[in-house]
Amino acid sequence: MTNRIDTLIAQIEAFRPATGSEIEEFRIRILGRNGELNALMEEFRTVAPELKRELGQKLNALKTKATETINNLKATVSAALSQDVGQDDLTRPGTADEPGSRHPISLTRNLILDIFARLGYTVAEGPEIEDDRRVFSALNFPPEHPARDMQDTFFIRRNPDVLLRTHTSSIQVRTMESSGPPIRVVCPGRVFRNEAISYRAHCIFHQIEGLYVDENVSFADLKQSILYFARECFGPQTRIRLRPSYFPFTEPSAEVDVSCNLCAGKGCNVCKGTGWLEIMGCGMVDPNVLENCNIDSKRYSGFAFGMGVERIAMLRYGVRDLRLYFENDIRFLKQFATVI
Repeated sequence: MTNRIDTLIAQIEAFRPATGSEIEEFRIRILGRNGELNALMEEFRTVAPELKRELGQKLNALKTKATETINNLKATVSAALSQDVGQDDLTRPGTADEPGSRHPISLTRNLILDIFARLGYTVAEGPEIEDDRRVFSALNFPPEHPARDMQDTFFIRRNPDVLLRTHTSSIQVRTMESSGPPIRVVCPGRVFRNEAISYRAHCIFHQIEGLYVDENVSFADLKQSILYFARECFGPQTRIRLRPSYFPFTEPSAEVDVSCNLCAGKGCNVCKGTGWLEIMGCGMVDPNVLENCNIDSKRYSGFAFGMGVERIAMLRYGVRDLRLYFENDIRFLKQFATVI
């Protein structure tokens, strides 16, 4: 057994590989599961007790020698390969860097902001953590309104007057408080609602809301602005319809539908055969909201609208599951080929 150990050590010292594959084959022969070292270890179990100390030391020395030699040889071969790679071959074809692309939510957000910028709207932003007044009270939400329920809103436990905003209307309140009419702003941002996550709902999503306050603002102005947006976003043949609705902060209020851009209004599974798709809510700003923000409701009027960015992106790109926007799956994101 001693002779076999000495022979293996001599082989290790004399080993001069030319390639990495030769090193790997040598490692498997010496250190592999069925290699020389394991065979010696099996035989070591049967030697006489008085010989185990001496042979054990030799086996440990053999293992250390083999491991160190193989690691050093691997490093040497890798360094040599690196030096070879460093010598540029100008005849080799170039490798183009893979271009990145923007997230569909960013693409849609930028498109919406650009459309309203053409109508003279500026961008206003505000904090995601807000107080009760700007999210609810100033917007004409009575204390008993269902939206104040814990099932819809994330409140801060230590201070129930502080919460994660449920809509970007809080930015509208801040804008009206800090500057008088005329006001023409769009308010993009992330909002939070305590909802179960599914293919059509999420606890985090993005909104863009708009506000226009000035003298003699009418519902006709609101309808024309939304029609312009719809045609710029979904195509020049797009039609809109307004259905009566209710929001605490607008009166009158309406839900806005656009003709389905996938079936040209004829009816399909996306629009559930109706030919229409809901995109936003809107209405004339309630006089109480103007007064809450120190704006004379007898002199000024205004309209407001709000839409979910994910909803618009789903309609533009045909995405059927809201959760795809938040999973960061590179296969999904690669479909949006707009280069950064």
